[in-house]
Amino acid sequence: MFFDSVVVSFGWRYALTDLSGWKVLSAFLLLLLAYNVGCIVYNLYIHPLSRYPGPKLAAITPLVHLLWDIQGKQHTTMKALHDQYGDVVRIAPNALVYRAAPAWKDIYGHRKKGHKIFLKDPALYAPTPNGVDAIITANEEDHSRMRRLLTHAFSNKALREQEEILQKYADMFIEKLQEIMGSSVSQDLDITRWFNFTTFDLIGDLAFGEPFGCLDNSKYHWWVLIILDAVKASAYLKVIWFYPFLVPLVKFLVPKHLLEKRQASFDLSVEKVRRRLARGTTRPDFTSYILKHSTNGKGVSPEEMDANAAVFVLAGSETTAALLSGCTYYLLRNRDKYERLLREIRGAFSSLSEIQLTSLVDLPYLNAVLTETMRVYPPIPSMLPRIVPEGGAFINGKYVPENVSVSISLFSAFNAASHFKNAESFIPERWLAEFKCFENDNKDAFQPYSYGPRNCLGQHLANAEMRLLMAKFLWTFDMELLPDSINWSDQKSFALWKRPVLNIKLYRAGAAIAL
Repeated sequence: MFFDSVVVSFGWRYALTDLSGWKVLSAFLLLLLAYNVGCIVYNLYIHPLSRYPGPKLAAITPLVHLLWDIQGKQHTTMKALHDQYGDVVRIAPNALVYRAAPAWKDIYGHRKKGHKIFLKDPALYAPTPNGVDAIITANEEDHSRMRRLLTHAFSNKALREQEEILQKYADMFIEKLQEIMGSSVSQDLDITRWFNFTTFDLIGDLAFGEPFGCLDNSKYHWWVLIILDAVKASAYLKVIWFYPFLVPLVKFLVPKHLLEKRQASFDLSVEKVRRRLARGTTRPDFTSYILKHSTNGKGVSPEEMDANAAVFVLAGSETTAALLSGCTYYLLRNRDKYERLLREIRGAFSSLSEIQLTSLVDLPYLNAVLTETMRVYPPIPSMLPRIVPEGGAFINGKYVPENVSVSISLFSAFNAASHFKNAESFIPERWLAEFKCFENDNKDAFQPYSYGPRNCLGQHLANAEMRLLMAKFLWTFDMELLPDSINWSDQKSFALWKRPVLNIKLYRAGAAIAL
């Protein structure tokens, strides 16, 4: 009897305990549900940004725009949203994206005395693998210190001294293409490979004092092959900024091969920096200028040089190769523009050796073609987010509260019909003063190198490199686009473009006309 009573008593107690557990779990789930419903209601109807237009689901959770990033659809999605909702769109609970021209000055411009600056949004600008900030992620004090040093490496004086290096790789580019053609009348090839080989070798020489050997070996260095995957890994890592509790799950959430490639690409940069520092030469590359002007304890540390070297290579090679590829594609899709540019280049120079940086500045149509390419196919099509400072700020005429992430979508702004006549057409003439029909284009919206104190430091080098390579390429060869690359411009982007092959048929200059 006693035993039975114990069993019965224990059974009831177990049941009551189990029931209490279910009540606790149920209560927790109800609270969680109530919290999420409350967040949804707040974000949609009460949040300070609730009056801004945009997709409702994006206003509820940042996962929506993170998914656009991971899928490589951010640039086209932003343009579609701006076309639908107007010049400002809410793409996350606490994020706005603009395409209005005044927003460039409001967000990225120099601030008046007493006005706080818009800091870069840490959700996008993650530290490098060594945990040290490069110039693009540094705070204002460190950014100013680094920029003062690096300005010398990208000055007009430096560019004049670096021309010999630029000419060397431009000539190697032409010689390699001539070697491939041999005695053939024509040659089919993927020109994106050769633009990549050239720009990576050139920037490798300027950043590390040694090329990657792509042109010499006529193939990609492994570092070049993985660089886009390394960038793509950063898109996954942004999720962790919004959901820090996921940090322990990084190795499960981010494809392992992407993390390994990100680290491997950085490790090679470190190795090359160390090798360059050990040589200690005074050749006119970036390192020599940095070391020369590092005085009074205001230089950069070895770790900062490591972090910046990886940035230099990516920013100075992939973007330039993308622009040159885009330029080739749009010229071959618009034969009248292509033929006009040929006439300008071949009419200006009687030999390849005459093509110098100083003479290229004065070729109006070449510069118009490159500028128009940057408009329709910006090498960096993504957004450049900043955080509204304490006290809030007025952007495009409307007040935005503090701590909101704000940015401009370059692809959307540059391709907006509200800014440019026939915005989706490739028309270099819009940049020439004699074509009055484009005088109402809102060119203030076009800032391909960003704007203000953090604009692109290497823009003069990039422009010189693009002019030189494109001029020598078009002076030496005729070409046509092959059918399998007709839709080449339909691309994904992961901060940078994921470019497919661009197959062209190459002829010696004048040979295509003879045929």
